[in-house]
Amino acid sequence: MKTRILLAQVCLLFCLQTIYAQEEVYEFRTYELEFFRSADVLHNYFKDALIPALNRQGIQNIGAFEEAGDALPKKIYLLVAYANIQAFQDSQDALAQDAQYLKDAHDYLVAGEDVIPYKRISTSLIRSSTGFPNLIKPSGEANLFELRIYESANEDALRRKVKMFNDAEFPIFEDAGLPMLFFGVNIAGDQMPCLTYMLALKDMEAHAEGWSKFIAHPEWQRIIKVEEYANSMNDIIRVFLKPLPYSQL
Repeated sequence: MKTRILLAQVCLLFCLQTIYAQEEVYEFRTYELEFFRSADVLHNYFKDALIPALNRQGIQNIGAFEEAGDALPKKIYLLVAYANIQAFQDSQDALAQDAQYLKDAHDYLVAGEDVIPYKRISTSLIRSSTGFPNLIKPSGEANLFELRIYESANEDALRRKVKMFNDAEFPIFEDAGLPMLFFGVNIAGDQMPCLTYMLALKDMEAHAEGWSKFIAHPEWQRIIKVEEYANSMNDIIRVFLKPLPYSQL
């Protein structure tokens, strides 16, 4: 009888650990802007309606960015970190029931096609990994963010690349002075199969110095020769971003 009770307690503990150890889920939106059209209605929506509403739900550290260069078409990026996939689903329902949000977002929600400043919205959902389970808010001196997307040929190649990060790469980033904001595996969106992460840096000088140290790091030189990790990535997308004035990151 005692054995059965003990087994039941162990099973309950395992279930609770599984529930509360869920990885974070990141919603990463890209708004591709129309040429020659003011984006004020979108900025005001983020600043005065959406971000405050998400904060009221307990969702903090919401990032809003634009590209650091002059690439066209211009884009605005929004990063929202949820505790888990259920929190992401619940958040969408909560917005629809939030009277303050509906009031604050009115101008955006009723804007006509000739006023909406973007051509399309692309959304990726990204699940954090065991090696980097939570978003880390950067220091106040972070003015440059590097978004990196690593594409793999298939799911097994991606699994091996994620394992490479989890087993060895995160400490190299830390040693090299390349602070990571978030890391995860894309579970929906474009460029799949892929992983996505973002670095938070002071400026391009810190970026160049950090990557120079990373490449020369003895542990990096060791793991790039490990057969298990060979051919685990076949393309890199890199975008430099700067925070918008109302960004919480």
